[in-house]
This record gives sequence, C-alpha cells and structure tokens, in this order.
Amino acid sequence: MTVHVPNSARDILPSDHDRAILIGRVWDPRVSGPTPVLVDQGNLRDISKLAPTVSQLLERDGLESELGKASDFPLIGTLDDIVAASKPGTGAETLHLLSPNDLQAIKASGVTFVASLLERVIEEQTRGDASKADQIRTEITGIIGDDLSQIEPGSPKAAEIKQVLIEKGAWSQYLEVGIGPDAEIFTKSPPMSAVGHGAHVGLHPISNWNNPEPEVVLAVNSAGTIVGATLGNDVNLRDVEGRSALLLGKAKDNNGSCAIGPFIRLFDGTFTLETVKNADLKMAVDGADGYHLDAGSSMSQISRSPESLAAQACGKHHQYPDGFMLFLGTMFAPTDDRGGPGKGFTHEMGDLVTISTPSLGTLCNQVDRSDAIAPWTFGITALMTNLAARGLL
Repeated sequence: MTVHVPNSARDILPSDHDRAILIGRVWDPRVSGPTPVLVDQGNLRDISKLAPTVSQLLERDGLESELGKASDFPLIGTLDDIVAASKPGTGAETLHLLSPNDLQAIKASGVTFVASLLERVIEEQTRGDASKADQIRTEITGIIGDDLSQIEPGSPKAAEIKQVLIEKGAWSQYLEVGIGPDAEIFTKSPPMSAVGHGAHVGLHPISNWNNPEPEVVLAVNSAGTIVGATLGNDVNLRDVEGRSALLLGKAKDNNGSCAIGPFIRLFDGTFTLETVKNADLKMAVDGADGYHLDAGSSMSQISRSPESLAAQACGKHHQYPDGFMLFLGTMFAPTDDRGGPGKGFTHEMGDLVTISTPSLGTLCNQVDRSDAIAPWTFGITALMTNLAARGLL
C-alpha cells in the first residue's frame, strides 16, 4: 500500500481560508533561499519587501492592514502547484513549502493535558520498556485513578494530592509539572530546524517506541504577544525519554523531529485566541502496511491556558528577541497496540501523519529515520548570507 501527502491547496487550507490571513515560507530556487509568503486566493505572493524573515514580519505594527492589499506583492506561483511539489525528498531546485517560522526559538510545553499525563508517568515507570506499559498503567491507576481533570495545577488541592502520592511512593516528575505550579517548558529544537508540510519527519535510529504528537503551535513575538497560531507535530521518542528525563534532548531534538505548518494564521476579527482554545485537532496515521489510526486532541481539555504557558516561557526572566514558537502539548495518549500485545503504538517507517483542524488547515508529513532523511544544512549563517546577497539586509 502506498500513502501520499495531500497535494492540493484545498487539502491543506483552513475551511474559511477566504477570510484568513495566512503567512508562511517557501524555498525559492530563483534566489536559492527562503522567501516569506502570503496566501492570496489560491496563489502565494512574495512579501519579503515588508520583512525578509517571518520573525521580523511578526514584529510589525498594523501587519493586518499592510497585508490587506495582496495584489501589491509579487506573485510567486499557484498554491496548488507549490503544495503538489511539497513532498518527502523535494530538493532545492523545486519551489516548495517550508515551515512558516524561521529565526524564532522553538519551544514546547509538556504534560499540559490530563489525558496524556498518565502516559508520561508510565514512560517513566517502565524505564522505556513498552512491554511493561499495561502492567504499570494498571498499578498506577489503582492508586491515583485515571481522572485528574478537576485538579487545577498549582492549587492547594493539587498540593494535597501530591503529598498523598509521595506517601504512597507514587509521585513522579511528570505529575510535578502536570499538576504542580510550574509548567514544563523546554526547547524543542533550534531556530531554522523545523520542517514544513510535506517533508519527512525523523525518528532517531535508536528508538523502538515512539509516536507523533498533534499540537497547536503559538506564534509569539519579542514583546510576548501571541500574534497567531499554526499546527505542529512534536515527534516523541517514548523509550528514550522513559529511560531518563535527562535524555529529553535526545528524545525531542533530532533531524526532522519538529514539523510546523502549513501556515501561520494571524489573529484578526474572525480568528482569535478563543478560537484556538476551542479547537479540536484530528490526527490520522496511515502505514504502508495498511495500518490506520484515528486520534485527536481537544484544546478545551488543556490544563493550563495558552496565555499562562506563553507567560511562563517569556517575561522579565527570559527574553526572545526574535520571538518564539510554542507547542501547547497534546492529549493524544498512544495506547493502541501496534508493535504487539501490550506494547502500545509505535511508528513504522513510511507512516503518513496527518494533523488537522478547520481553523488552521492540515499538516502532513511522512516518517523515516532521522539519519536517512535529508540532513539539515540551511541554518542562520546560510540565511544571513543569502539575504545579504539578495540585498534584503
């Protein structure tokens, strides 16, 4: 069975794309580098005259008004053609989509949904051994139950539960960030390393127990203002992180392990942070072996608000001069057996992961090993050199 990345504009755009302000980036072979773009009625337009990078673009006051006259910007090509060209293995000679962010730091929030909290604890208790997952799940739910949804993180009630669990020897570092006062905010990957719609996502070759993570990703400027949102796949290596939390970097930051896209949708009168808070994400995994999984994540079930997560990430204690992208976490708990009875879900090479929600569109990527996909070679130095040669700096 062959699985294919969606290859038309209709497949990836928001359901109300005609009134959405969508910005992104393409690899532009005419200039051998990336170009910021605006979606305009089935076309992509070059908006680099406003700002050479998306991070700079999101710093501009009155951006909605500046983008209002789309015809003022040069046409790059039709979105159908560019989406069709955006597939695993596409090279630098082809015009194709990139992740819509560039110089922003890429941050992520962990354990923000009660539904997935238990699975993080299981990863820790099994020490990354998937064969022990069912047994540990039964033991832990026997102590704490499987519904912590009424517990407000950092509340006195949460502190009481923490004390009880400590006395029972069942406290966990994941419970600490799940119901404690401080959120888990970590660096997912370096600026410029995220892949976009259609590209390969990568799994470190040492991992045998892993999963996608469908998430909303906030676009936040240097002032800490949330200016828009997009979709992301925070690829997760359950066995690696389960062995030790100190292996989080190896579990989370590998070649192709961060997918963002297809476009950043800017907030305006029709799309707001409230829209994000009520978004229902759908995810499908389709394998070359005929395997199919449907799952989802509902933002209404998040245990910490997007604003509070952004506030914990930045402020007087931490600045991001180029802004940052913030993954908000997922309630997806991958317990569906695939690798064998009791082993839960894990990826096979060639899996197609499709993440969607009506207000943000669809992000689709194919899975392969991180040492087998195209290496990441175009970083900040290459970008600055390219922009200088184009006279954009």
